[in-house]
Amino acid sequence: MRYIDAFNHFFPKRYYDALLETPTGAKDLGKRVRGIPALFDLDLRIRLVDSFDDYAQVLSHGLPPMERLWGPNKSPEMAKIANDGLAEIVAKFPRHFVGWSALLPLNAPQAAAKEAERALGNGANAVQLPTNANGVPLDEPQFLPIFEVIAKSGKPILLHPARTRDMPDYPTERYSKYEICSVLGWPYETGVTLARLIFSGIMDRFPDLKVIAHHLGGVVPYLEGRVGHSFDQLGVRTSDEDYGTILKSLRKRPLDYFKDFYGDTAVEGARAATVCGIDFFGADHVVFASDCPFDKEKGPGYIRDTMQVLDSLALSNAEREKICFRNAQRLFGLTA
Repeated sequence: MRYIDAFNHFFPKRYYDALLETPTGAKDLGKRVRGIPALFDLDLRIRLVDSFDDYAQVLSHGLPPMERLWGPNKSPEMAKIANDGLAEIVAKFPRHFVGWSALLPLNAPQAAAKEAERALGNGANAVQLPTNANGVPLDEPQFLPIFEVIAKSGKPILLHPARTRDMPDYPTERYSKYEICSVLGWPYETGVTLARLIFSGIMDRFPDLKVIAHHLGGVVPYLEGRVGHSFDQLGVRTSDEDYGTILKSLRKRPLDYFKDFYGDTAVEGARAATVCGIDFFGADHVVFASDCPFDKEKGPGYIRDTMQVLDSLALSNAEREKICFRNAQRLFGLTA
């Protein structure tokens, strides 16, 4: 079976060096990032890809989102450096890396729209967006030009959760404890962002927009019953806002919008979660992804485990091919 890994992470050298020089990079990222060489060592990453048969990657940048690293006066320049870095790697090693996704400076929305247009014109196969821009939700009006550029391109959004410790789990606390913000908060926030894209009208405004939600759609597949039946009754729990008019304005049932999104298989090799996500989205709307190199082995673990899980499922050969590589070819505009 061929595999195209649609969502994994790598820092091109010039961007990686600049990232570590920022206060956030030096304080919070240095320990973890430096401890995962396959995240920035290109030779090691190539050997990692070579260790699997008929396997290639579509490269994406790692976290944090760049607006947490640089102000709006600097982030547009750094986005260009980041995106050109991945473009160069893909051009030089097309057998290992069949595509790349662009990073945008969301704290400078006008520049972000221009960078999206430039990067997509320069061969980017997708645009990676965080679930929030320094706490600002993606359905705010200043981001509409970005969605317009991406929708016009026909390329997908890779939606990556970005909840931080500064978003506490309880209003009485200042920070989220025990790394709950990422372990449990990321899947939650992914679902929140998908809902905001629906109810804000963005998905109706751009009906051909394709969104690939990292980690198989976060909490949404598991909560299909609540997402379906509770959002069918939108407004019954709220007295100070008329959400019923929003429900009537939508072009289709809320659950149908959720099912029109895409998910990836990056669920850390968990079989039950994989079964749940594929059942929810369907084989036409799931792409193979590993989240490499964030496994405990710092590279091969999630790739191998995800392949093994997919091998264990009772999928038809056509379904397996769609998930493993054909959907990625179609979404990213890759040659066969």
